[in-house]
Amino acid sequence: MKAKTYKNKHMSLRTLKRRGAEIYGGGAYVERGAIIERGAKIYGPCYISSGCHICGGAIIYPYCFLQDAYVGSGSVVRASTLIGTHICGGASVGPYSYLREGSVIGENCRIGGFVEVKASKIGGGSKAAHLAYIGDADIGKNVNIGCGVVFANYDGAGKRKTAVGDGCFIGCNCNIVAPVFIKDGAYIAAGTTVTRDLEKDDFCIGRCRETVKPNGAAGRYL
Repeated sequence: MKAKTYKNKHMSLRTLKRRGAEIYGGGAYVERGAIIERGAKIYGPCYISSGCHICGGAIIYPYCFLQDAYVGSGSVVRASTLIGTHICGGASVGPYSYLREGSVIGENCRIGGFVEVKASKIGGGSKAAHLAYIGDADIGKNVNIGCGVVFANYDGAGKRKTAVGDGCFIGCNCNIVAPVFIKDGAYIAAGTTVTRDLEKDDFCIGRCRETVKPNGAAGRYL
């Protein structure tokens, strides 16, 4: 079947408003073929491709780039890029997040500033508030992913997967070296590199101990 073509590739402001969308500011570019439900709020400037579905009650704030993305009811996206991503209802994304193809963000999740998610599923209520990379991972529900956490999914030859169970806590500046399986309730202390599986409710810590020399800095900066 021949693909349908349009004289104008984008929808006019009048068309969007007729469909019940609420448009604010200027520069909201929405391609024809996109599904914008009644009650969706879109703030320009932003770009929404023809493969997108924006549910009623969702809010797209300025400086967003959405391509083949689904944004559920009540979700909020701030100044972020979403490509081939499914955002469930009540989630918060951004600012400056990058969600790549194959990612699914569960209900009431929080994906904060400067977080990149690639081909990963994140369960409901989980949060990665800032400065993290989550790649090729299956994250359970109500998981905390701290600042600076990296899922090391590439070993130079191929991509490896990680699974994290429900209710886990991953502290700041941790490296999760795939492939590993972290079971429900495990706690990973800040600054730890994980290279092996963790059992349910395990506590994992791996740090070099600091050396403190009393008065060792005296006169160093004079």
